[in-house]
Amino acid sequence: MKKNKIIFWVATVIIILWEGVMPLSTMLFTPEYVTLGTKPLGYPDYFAYALIIFKVLGVVAIAFPKIPGKLKEWAYAGLSFNLIFAFISHASVDKNIGYMLMPLAVLAILMVSYIYHNKIQKKAYTNNHGI
Repeated sequence: MKKNKIIFWVATVIIILWEGVMPLSTMLFTPEYVTLGTKPLGYPDYFAYALIIFKVLGVVAIAFPKIPGKLKEWAYAGLSFNLIFAFISHASVDKNIGYMLMPLAVLAILMVSYIYHNKIQKKAYTNNHGI
């Protein structure tokens, strides 16, 4: 059980930093760079701000243990869609392999977080219900 929690938290902290802290700090401290990643892809400026807000809400939902399970599922799904569409956007517009692979790498880490979250939940349920 301890190994599963360590793997979960390492993956989750990476997601928190990459998808929550970095975009939020950019928005708060260097707003001139907020649209740096979305403007070249043809998205309007407001899209970058909405994306940051939803990313932060998503990482909050997966990071806090007291958040209901269904909300966590939605957060994992939303972050996954974001990363998949980031890959598709870069593949369609700029075709830069580095920009295309980065969201897939973060998606892989998000998947590790999700898988180990479910393992921990299943183990806790089994222990609490005597199964």
